[in-house]
Amino acid sequence: MDKLLSVVVSVYNEEEALPLFYETTKPILEELSWDYELVFVNDGSSDGSLELLRKLAEKDERVKVVAFSRNFGHEAAMIAGIDYASGDGIVCMDADLQHPPQCLQPIVEKLEEGFGVINMVRTRNRSAGLIKNITSAGFYAMINLLSDVKFEANASDFFAVSSQAAEVLRRSYREKVRFLRGYVQSIGFPRICIQYEAQDRAAGESKYSIKKLFAFSMNTIMCFSNLPLKLGIYAGIFAALMGVAVMVYTLLTRQGAPSGYATIVILNCFMFAILFVIVGIIGEYIAILFSELKDRPIYIVEETENIGKK
Repeated sequence: MDKLLSVVVSVYNEEEALPLFYETTKPILEELSWDYELVFVNDGSSDGSLELLRKLAEKDERVKVVAFSRNFGHEAAMIAGIDYASGDGIVCMDADLQHPPQCLQPIVEKLEEGFGVINMVRTRNRSAGLIKNITSAGFYAMINLLSDVKFEANASDFFAVSSQAAEVLRRSYREKVRFLRGYVQSIGFPRICIQYEAQDRAAGESKYSIKKLFAFSMNTIMCFSNLPLKLGIYAGIFAALMGVAVMVYTLLTRQGAPSGYATIVILNCFMFAILFVIVGIIGEYIAILFSELKDRPIYIVEETENIGKK
């Protein structure tokens, strides 16, 4: 019996790119030694993406469609695709062809060799500007500094997992605030990296603005590290040492506390700045805890096409 490869594709307003993605990817999948299915997850697109996916599913039973009731985000779309995929190996990729379908062949080879997690690592991203490349490198440097889990630099949302690893993600990693590529790198199993060069977008523009990327980065750091919560301890120690230094200065000089209005103002501003930063960090952690306690669904499916058909 042939093994099955599930290709999970997150779709959000990709009406222009979808036909090219399908036409490019299908011949490559046909040449694989594994059977395949294409699981498209429509993340509340406001253009004609869903209607186009319905037409693809109607003419090709290997095309599966999972449509959300609204936009839940890229992370939710990927985990939904993994939930609905039935393959022995699952590949997550985007519909804009920045993730080259030509990489599917080496991915299948690594799955056949017994690897449970395959990280696709970008060597170059021609479509990203200088700012995004710099911030991406800085993000991985910071998360590796703060977290006990060490991540592959430039690893992307283009990855593959075995059915065993996918089952772990389905059962255990159900947080509402998510970093799926981080979970994939932290669950264990035999792991390998494959390098690729990100291609130009087939159509449309990136859905991630700098603001969204910043918010995503903050959530990621808080998902994998509690070190920011300890800043209060370090700030308290620093303030205590400053107090001791002022006391020693006063005793040695016998001139009282250092004079000067500017000194007092600067010291107060500095200490209040530390205090507000710490309060803000605690507030972010509380917001994440609040989201988890509400236990709302990660996504809501409105309709499916070809799900359950072999």
